[in-house]
Amino acid sequence: MADVKTQLNYSVDNGREIDYYFFEPAQDVKLNPPGTDVQDVVIRDGWSQAESFSLDAEGFAIKSFDGGFRQFDNEEAITSLLYPQVIEFIKKQTGARRVEIFDKTIRQRLPDDLSQQTEEHRPAVLLVHSDYTPRSGPARVRDILPEDADELLTGRVVFYNFWKSLYDVVEELPLACCDARSSIDEDMLLMNLKYSDRTGEIYVLRHSPDHKWWYFPKMSADHALLLKTYDSEIDGRARFMGHSAFEDPTTPVGAQPRQSIEIRTMAFF
Repeated sequence: MADVKTQLNYSVDNGREIDYYFFEPAQDVKLNPPGTDVQDVVIRDGWSQAESFSLDAEGFAIKSFDGGFRQFDNEEAITSLLYPQVIEFIKKQTGARRVEIFDKTIRQRLPDDLSQQTEEHRPAVLLVHSDYTPRSGPARVRDILPEDADELLTGRVVFYNFWKSLYDVVEELPLACCDARSSIDEDMLLMNLKYSDRTGEIYVLRHSPDHKWWYFPKMSADHALLLKTYDSEIDGRARFMGHSAFEDPTTPVGAQPRQSIEIRTMAFF
């Protein structure tokens, strides 16, 4: 495989709050959507350096994973069989003493029509982003583990996304990872997620020519990517890692549509 030249959807740093609505906003709302700064980038093939990537340095790592599980249409099997496997995998890779799974999403190419999406079946995200912020990370711990949150938040807390193909080799819409060492705090732009009953927040990224992008072409179901999307430590290790699906110009005609699972976890040390 080889490096690819493609485009990624960054966001404009215009001094205004960026927002994304999951409902129809009032007509007088002045929108400031993400992903409007389309930039040409080179995304490097990471396979030759696969063993060197580190969650605490680059913010991502790719590891071998038993791809034998196939019951992705069976919720009970996912919970009882796959989840324990993922938890043990993350403990082994990170040294965490406790890992909690709190969300999962099956991602594939879907119509732009939002009515075709569900909470657990969504399209690949073609936006440079990181899933949590210094405020929304701890808030999520309190939402998921209210009784234990005060004690858990006194120690190190890290959110890892577990990402893999369901069955086949990823031939289209691969996932790109931005080396966390190549971005600075000022590259992270707060985006408000507007729901009818609440407002969440994540980071989107402004463009920088310093960003270094990596991907793993033709990932099989026997590999898993771990992405760090929040780390409570502020000692210089990676805290947030930008990532995005992208249109790969080398995708062959008739390629197998991408089907992947993303499992979000919080780890405690």
